[in-house]
Amino acid sequence: MQEILTVIAYLVVWLICKEIVGIQSGLVTLIISLGAAVLIYVLSAVRWRENKKKYDR
Repeated sequence: MQEILTVIAYLVVWLICKEIVGIQSGLVTLIISLGAAVLIYVLSAVRWRENKKKYDR
């Protein structure tokens, strides 16, 4: 599930950068969208770990 959310976040941010914001540079769009995808991945991993600790007690 975590990986699916990461891919969706990457695609959505890529489209937002290209179509709505109008960033023409592919490198800038790539860096922004990858940064957002990694952020979503890390946040969901932290949330999953906290839930696991909570229910393992």
